[in-house]
Amino acid sequence: MRKMIGVIPVAGVLLVLSIFPATGLWSQDSPDERSLDEKVRAFLNSHRFGWRDMNVPASDGQLLYNLIIENNYQSALEIGTSTGHSGIWIAWALSKTGGKLITIEIDEQRYREALANFREAGLADYIDARLADAHELVKQLEGPFDFVFCDADKWWYKNYFVDVYPKLEVGGCFAAHNVSDGSRGWRRRGGTGEFYDYITGLDYMKTTVDSSGSGMSISYKIR
Repeated sequence: MRKMIGVIPVAGVLLVLSIFPATGLWSQDSPDERSLDEKVRAFLNSHRFGWRDMNVPASDGQLLYNLIIENNYQSALEIGTSTGHSGIWIAWALSKTGGKLITIEIDEQRYREALANFREAGLADYIDARLADAHELVKQLEGPFDFVFCDADKWWYKNYFVDVYPKLEVGGCFAAHNVSDGSRGWRRRGGTGEFYDYITGLDYMKTTVDSSGSGMSISYKIR
C-alpha cells in the first residue's frame, strides 16, 4: 500500500517559478532532468496568462504536482484534458516518479491544441492523449491507476468515479475539480455537489477539499 498523506495545503505555497529556481534545488538530478525542468518552467512562464477554455489555475496545477510527487504516483488518468494545462503539471510530476499519464478529451480542437502544448513543454513522451468520449473510454480502460484527476462534465463526476473505482489502487487518489464542501461559503453546484455528497458517504474513501484555488476534492482509497 502506498504511503497516504492528507491534503497538501496550497495557501502560502509558492508557484512553479519559485519552487523550481533555475539552479540549485535539483542539483542531484541528471542533466536531462534539469533540462526538462527548465523547458517546462519556461513553457509555463510564457503561457501563464493564456490558459482559458476550462483549464485549471496554476495553484491547482501545483496541487496536482504535489500530490503525485509526495505519494510517488506513477499511473495517472486525467478525465478532461482541455488544452493541457493540468496535464502538463501532472506529466511533469510523473517525469520524476517514472510514470505516465493517460488523458482524455472529447473536443478535437482542444485535443489538437493540447498535443501541441505537450510537445512544446517537452512532456509528450509522458502523455498518452486520447481523443474520445470519456463516458465510454473510462469504462474500457484496464488500469490500474494510482492517481485520477477528473475535470470534465460535472454531472457525470459520480459516474466517472464509479467506473474508475475498481481500477484505483489502494492508497490511490481520485481528485475532482470545482468541488466545494461549503466551508468557505461557496455554494456546491449541480453535479459536483451530488458527487461530493456521494463520495464523502463512502467509508472506503477518505475525502477532504482544498479550497485555496478553484476547489478540489481529494479522495484516497483506504481499502
